[in-house]
Amino acid sequence: MAAKKTQSPSKKLKSGLRLRGQVAVVTGGSRGIGHAIAGALAAEGCNVVITGRRAATLNQSAAQMAKSVGTRSQSQIVPFVCDVRDPELVADLFAEVKKLFGKLDILVNNAGVSQAPASVEETSLDLWRDMVDTNLTGTFLCTRAGLPLMKGGATIINNISAAAKQVFPKFAAYTAAKTGAFGFTLSLREELMPRGIRVTALMPGATDTDIWEQIMPNAPRERMIDVGSVAQAVLYAVLLPPEANLSELLLTPTGGAL
Repeated sequence: MAAKKTQSPSKKLKSGLRLRGQVAVVTGGSRGIGHAIAGALAAEGCNVVITGRRAATLNQSAAQMAKSVGTRSQSQIVPFVCDVRDPELVADLFAEVKKLFGKLDILVNNAGVSQAPASVEETSLDLWRDMVDTNLTGTFLCTRAGLPLMKGGATIINNISAAAKQVFPKFAAYTAAKTGAFGFTLSLREELMPRGIRVTALMPGATDTDIWEQIMPNAPRERMIDVGSVAQAVLYAVLLPPEANLSELLLTPTGGAL
């Protein structure tokens, strides 16, 4: 089942602290989509651990999020420096989650990187490895480390990107990594369904984030999906009844493809 964006979910969902007492990890939560998702969860009372590679940016993001959420939600927002490519740092991350909260209800594998356009002939091995290690292996490492803390009713959401289904020439490394992550997500979903753990592939189309400065500086960002809409779609998936299982969240800009 795939859910396409028809109108902003924020018009339908109102904050009511529906995630009070739950615990979430959002990788790549210091900016863009990850920051918006973490903020939406925290506004619902969820305790949120956000990760990023740069301590200064991560701490600033956590402070901004706490100010935005306010004291009403009573949620804890914990910044934790982690490079998802490093299995030891990932192990440290989930050891800290276990120490602080003893459980994990929501895992959002959002950390990812993109690339500047390059033909296969122009693609260096370092670029290839960076795409695969961050976008695919990082998702695997965080999932493997987080699962022991998850029980029935928990949710895993992997930010895959529409690149897993749509062909983008000169983005071979990025597309290969995201397509691999989609395959991993489908397999994981079938594996965890008997345990009552939901797995959803988040596949947003062009979204208005700073990453476009690297990919296509002149892209028409006014036609893109805003990060708040992506965050509300994730919130919708997390708040589904226990018996519901959403396989894909596919969001497309209202103006069609760029």
